[in-house]
Amino acid sequence: MRINELEWMADMRVLDRTREPAAADVAEAFALDEWLGRAVGGGEPPICHLWRHPRAFVIGSKDSRLPHAAEAAHMLERAGYSVLVRSSGGAAVPLDLGVVNASLILPITASGTQDFRADFERMYVLIRRATSLYGRGIERGEVPGSYCPGDYDLSLDGLKFCGIAQRRQLRAMIVQAFVVVEGSGAARARLVRNFYEVAGAGAQSGAYPDVRPETMTSLEERALAGLDSAEAFADSLASIVRNAAEDGGRPSPVILPDAQAIADMGQELRTRYMMSENKF
Repeated sequence: MRINELEWMADMRVLDRTREPAAADVAEAFALDEWLGRAVGGGEPPICHLWRHPRAFVIGSKDSRLPHAAEAAHMLERAGYSVLVRSSGGAAVPLDLGVVNASLILPITASGTQDFRADFERMYVLIRRATSLYGRGIERGEVPGSYCPGDYDLSLDGLKFCGIAQRRQLRAMIVQAFVVVEGSGAARARLVRNFYEVAGAGAQSGAYPDVRPETMTSLEERALAGLDSAEAFADSLASIVRNAAEDGGRPSPVILPDAQAIADMGQELRTRYMMSENKF
């Protein structure tokens, strides 16, 4: 399904937290998405939420059911990672300050369809527009051997740098992407492969992705002209949304809940999507 490129951004607001100190618990970033989704579903304008985390490892619900998932998660926690089973789809993803996380939080009625591909297409349009500012086009389609593989893998030169997942609430959708901007794509892939080697010991063939480090990259490794940091790429994403929104009038500011409300929501997510053997 082809959508009108930027029309859907007309009243979208930007919440850019990429330069703010992140909460130690990565659950709080997902909790904020959850809270904002409920607000948008209740009639607030849509939001583009941008954020980073210094050291986290986010696990898909299927990953959490692997035979030794809890053991692998504890291994990561001992290495200083904040570990979370996320509510959106997808598989294991490592996060650090070189990764920009983008969430498009939209009312269900804005889609006009129950086809998740139309919603993924919006994120693809945004990221394609951002990379084009640095003179590069991107491809979409599954990259075999990548971590968190899917039909909407985004790649350069055949190597994946971005994955997209989605969370649907009753009245809102949250389309989430991780964009690997700085550092080594292969090094992150080795971390994911090590997780699966521990978590998936004894699992049936095909129970988890066969991660090959050489399939992953970063925008830095692709040498995009003029792109010098994760913050700069976040700025590019934000400017595209803001420019599109300003064409339709100045959007209202994003009103955030207090810190305790987000912490409570984070704990709610941890309880709801906990490992079968352990809470995190």
